[in-house]
Amino acid sequence: MMDWNRGDALSRNGEHSSPVPLASEFMRRCTDSNSDQTEQGSSERTFDGKPVPSENTWITLFSLVLWEGGSSLDAWLTASSSQVAQVLLTLPTSFAQLGLASGIAFQILYGFVGCWTCYLMTALYADYRSIKENQNVSFKKHIIQWYEVLGGLLGPWWKAMGLIFSTTYLLCASTIQLIACGSTVYYINDSFSKRTWTIIFGAVFMFTILIPTAQNYRLWSFTGIIMTTYTAWYLTIAATLNGQVLDVKHTGVKNVELYFTGASNILYAFGGHAITLEITHAMWKPRKYKVMYTYAILYIFSLTIPSASTMYWAFGDSLLTITNAFAFLPKTKFRDAAVCVMLIHQITEFSLLSLPVHFVWEKALGVHHSKHFTIRTVSRIPVVLVIWLIAVMVPLLGPISSVVGSLSVTSTVYIIPCLAHTTYYWNSAARKDAIEQPPAWIFKSWKVMFAINVCVVVFMVIVGVGFGGWASMKHFVKQVHSFGLFAKCFQCN
Repeated sequence: MMDWNRGDALSRNGEHSSPVPLASEFMRRCTDSNSDQTEQGSSERTFDGKPVPSENTWITLFSLVLWEGGSSLDAWLTASSSQVAQVLLTLPTSFAQLGLASGIAFQILYGFVGCWTCYLMTALYADYRSIKENQNVSFKKHIIQWYEVLGGLLGPWWKAMGLIFSTTYLLCASTIQLIACGSTVYYINDSFSKRTWTIIFGAVFMFTILIPTAQNYRLWSFTGIIMTTYTAWYLTIAATLNGQVLDVKHTGVKNVELYFTGASNILYAFGGHAITLEITHAMWKPRKYKVMYTYAILYIFSLTIPSASTMYWAFGDSLLTITNAFAFLPKTKFRDAAVCVMLIHQITEFSLLSLPVHFVWEKALGVHHSKHFTIRTVSRIPVVLVIWLIAVMVPLLGPISSVVGSLSVTSTVYIIPCLAHTTYYWNSAARKDAIEQPPAWIFKSWKVMFAINVCVVVFMVIVGVGFGGWASMKHFVKQVHSFGLFAKCFQCN
């Protein structure tokens, strides 16, 4: 059982645990393959307690380097990979809807508010896990999820609310990744319609059920962040070299509907911390995740702001007609490469976003603790089939992102964490025993924390759910009326 305080955290009684340096542990396990056995006759053990057969040194090496990831770097890679992928292609349209200044402002605002609510979620996770482990509850085969933390600390109604909102959001976010693949690949091969490509990629996505937990994404997350970086800077450089189109216009805000639709899409872009606890639970030093997530957001800013700003400078209001940035750039080998790497990253992000839904489904079927991963793998198939069906039925890439952002992201990763944190720590005993005390930059004040939480909730209810929900739903309905359900080729012309 991994201790929450392992490696870097301060335990409740004020004692520091001893960190295990990754490099030294790695070298010891790779070189001491013939070391002494334990009393039970088992060989060396991995960080999570699994035995490593001494005769399989190369398998162990492969597992350590490419498969088993629980370090802070792994957390940063996974957080960055889950934060942005296909939304790079729709953010330029959001800038056209909002104007340049508002587009940048909303990105910075939602990014840092996301860091705040990520901190709140990890604080609640810390207390929940500590309480359960003090009750001798083992999490060796159990992945802690957000709705379980809410239920354990606040009761069944909170658990139900967390389960409904988080599962709905993650299902929709996974669906968007599949829709985006069908939309993106069309720009290098239009011999098939976008709907056909979506069906094809649905079959490809089925293989993502083979990844067990968030600890097994080291290779995929590393690959994903490289590919997203390439795509972002391709958009920036290509738009700059292409220059401004003839008679380009930068109208900015045209109407309230488009303004808040664009804001909702940016809100969706920075809702990746819905999988905060799954990544935190996979870390060897869980308390570091909040810091790694902040670093991830800062890196994402370096990708999203230059690419969206440059595309808007080059193409202006024409971005309002099509919500995929690739449609505006000339077909070259560099664009084709960007399309290909984006597709691979979207598969990775789909796998990350659908992973918590798989866990929920496994627990509902009673197979989450099964010793046979094959049983868990088979149980995940219906989840992918449901996502596949929704993606084919509603292939409206930009509009559906805005709807999900305004109605689902706001509640799941902004409003509920703030309300839950305030409700739980309103009790003085909970505040006294809290592992995560208020940070120094807010003067270590619980009152300031509660005030920030209230401000976030009010802002998200009015701007996110209120104006954003109204605008995005109105825009979404217009697109459904124009293209219908099960559209063969959304925005192909």
